[in-house]
Amino acid sequence: MPLSGAIERHAATDPARPAFRLEGRVLSYADLAAAARRLYAAFAALAPEGRSVIGARHRLVAISTGNHALFPAAFLAATTGNACAALIDPHLPEAARRRMIDRLAPDIVVTAEGDGLLLENPRTGATIITAGGDTPTAPPLPEGGDADPFLIVFTSGTTADPKPIIRDRRSWRISLATGAPFFGIGPSTSTCAPGPLAHGLALYAMTETLLAGGLFHSARHFDAAETRATIQTETIRRLVLVPTMLRRLCEGAPMAHVEAITVAGAKLTAADHALCAKHFPKAALREYYGASELGFITVTTPGDPASSTAVGKAFPGVRLAILDDADKAMATGETGAIFVESPLVATGYLGAGDGAGLARFGNLATVGDLGFLEADGTLHLLGRSGGMVLSGGNNIYPSEVEAALLGLAGVRAAHVFGVEHADLGSELVAVIEPAGPDLTAETLLAAMAGVLPRYKQPRRIWRCRAMPVTPSGKVEAKTVRQWVVEASDALERFV
Repeated sequence: MPLSGAIERHAATDPARPAFRLEGRVLSYADLAAAARRLYAAFAALAPEGRSVIGARHRLVAISTGNHALFPAAFLAATTGNACAALIDPHLPEAARRRMIDRLAPDIVVTAEGDGLLLENPRTGATIITAGGDTPTAPPLPEGGDADPFLIVFTSGTTADPKPIIRDRRSWRISLATGAPFFGIGPSTSTCAPGPLAHGLALYAMTETLLAGGLFHSARHFDAAETRATIQTETIRRLVLVPTMLRRLCEGAPMAHVEAITVAGAKLTAADHALCAKHFPKAALREYYGASELGFITVTTPGDPASSTAVGKAFPGVRLAILDDADKAMATGETGAIFVESPLVATGYLGAGDGAGLARFGNLATVGDLGFLEADGTLHLLGRSGGMVLSGGNNIYPSEVEAALLGLAGVRAAHVFGVEHADLGSELVAVIEPAGPDLTAETLLAAMAGVLPRYKQPRRIWRCRAMPVTPSGKVEAKTVRQWVVEASDALERFV
């Protein structure tokens, strides 16, 4: 069932049932439906016609509220009827957000305004401030077509700014219909996903919970102590987390009432599995491997032995293939590029791509990740595309960070990469060559904060007097990485 239809049905049959909770503020299904109706009407009033990059048939609404009590209403209103939502993380540097807005040319921009929302038409300058609330005369939310675009999310790419991925409703409707019975999600399911709603993991968890009529718990920012208190006092049964969050939550007392934990974004270690079993003794733990462009790919089964590479078997409806560089099928156990045949694959990137990321071969699609299949269908993930670093559940392309560093005054050369980290999975580090003697650690950190979100800023930085280069003039990565591992005198710790 479409999300708008499900919310209208829940509001009609059980209006007082709580739907969304954020730090003490609770929206019932009646509240959620009413607020979404009001916002949908306001969108239409502010922008009667679509004039964005996706064309005149659809109204594009850019949501940059962060985790907010009215986010689910804004998301619902921006993805129903002829509307399409674009989610922009407000924690990105302002300049990056402005470039993203300029690229999309949205019809409406939604930002937080205290407990309410500010809606603005960037072309006319007209604004509306809304705090939600009932609108009895507003008609029910219309349902959008399967083939229509409904969502644009951004993923890190090899260019300076995140790449916009566009989806039609069909891919998510199939995924949600398949996932509900697979994960056991129903009206009694209470789910806590304290991550950012502008990113796929928490956004999808919210959507599947609301579609089923359950209660979704969010948080403005992840705080382990506050999240543990919420899980305990609200008797939450299901958690959706990245590995770093799970580790932080395991620092407290055991919680035997949690029944299910879903983890994505990075691999769990054997120690993580043991820690989870100790602190959440009755929770069925699942890991899934997926990509923003491809949707679910594989899922583990509760009780599977911990593995540094195994990421489970194909999600229902997904077929896996391992191909070599000539697009020929690889034998069992042989490593190649991971391809999927799946109804969950996104439409593609919006506008011209950068040559990296999503690629198609007939009915198959890939983002370039490497792995192999066992005879029983278990997939092993050996490498992420484009040298991607997974740190604390965040996907980071080192080339993107390098480009940002090289754009800073005082930096002549830079090499960024990931090193193994017991807690984060990988830790992002950098080696730089200053352009002169005036660059200080303080000025570098301040400059990085202006161009990179916190999670993309290298946690350790070394200064190199003269970067080793190849004959073609590129940084000789192998040597630089070896210097870091060996603590070479060629490097001086900077940050």
